[in-house]
Amino acid sequence: MLSFINWNPDVVAFHLGFVSVRWYGLCWCLGLIAVYMLMHRLYQEQKLGEEKFDPMFFYCFVGILVGARLGHCLFYEPEYYLHHLTEMFLPIKETTHPELWTSWLMWLPTGNDNTHWVMTGYEGLASHGGTLGLMLALVLYARRVKLPLLHVLDNVGIVTPVCACAIRLGNLMNSEIIGRPTDLPWAFIFERVDQLPRHPGQLYEALCYACFFFIGWYFYRRHPRKVGSGFFFGLCLFMIFTSRILIEYTKENQVDFENGMFLNMGQLLSIPFVLLGLWCMRRGWKQRE
Repeated sequence: MLSFINWNPDVVAFHLGFVSVRWYGLCWCLGLIAVYMLMHRLYQEQKLGEEKFDPMFFYCFVGILVGARLGHCLFYEPEYYLHHLTEMFLPIKETTHPELWTSWLMWLPTGNDNTHWVMTGYEGLASHGGTLGLMLALVLYARRVKLPLLHVLDNVGIVTPVCACAIRLGNLMNSEIIGRPTDLPWAFIFERVDQLPRHPGQLYEALCYACFFFIGWYFYRRHPRKVGSGFFFGLCLFMIFTSRILIEYTKENQVDFENGMFLNMGQLLSIPFVLLGLWCMRRGWKQRE
């Protein structure tokens, strides 16, 4: 037991007046800031123009957030959220015991004496939905600024693993998306869940994504003229979602209906992205620089 890592950090990083800033939200912000800076560098190197870069952050932020939220609600808990549409779109939750809820901001009455709205933030964001939302947002962005879509997708594919890494570190700080029990010496005991040593699945993914960024950056430096071919976008999809399929075997199922499935929902949703990534890589690599 001495070799296991006891894990129970406070989910709140710091307070700003009456607002609590959580580690998860902070990791999201830091990841987006890092991607913003790296993307700005790519636009400068490729001389794409500041006026075309400025709108990108808004499109990406909205696309990822909306897609990730809808993805979680529709892929993992449709039976609940289709009957609670307000909670799908707003960061609140209906409860009959607001005094027992660890709300980060406040709670409000619903008009019913027995229930109240609690401000919880968005509880549940799915990476597959975020990817789809991002892709749709980039289509709209590319049309607006009149850039080739594959050029935009390739640049995003180069830097995206940085944000993905930050998000998984946020999951680790929240002690969520935990792994299966194991006796490996680097196992984590997530004290807010139980006292079993488990795979740190979030950390596995975060480390993979960090490595994927350096792999993508290496290929970009070696083959900068491949940007616009779709190769880097495909490489990003292939690496991230192939690792997701493999790491899912070390993680607990997120919802009950996945129990007994040979491939869980995360793995099933990853397969189309892996195939799309392979097709883009093959097409992009064969294209002349």
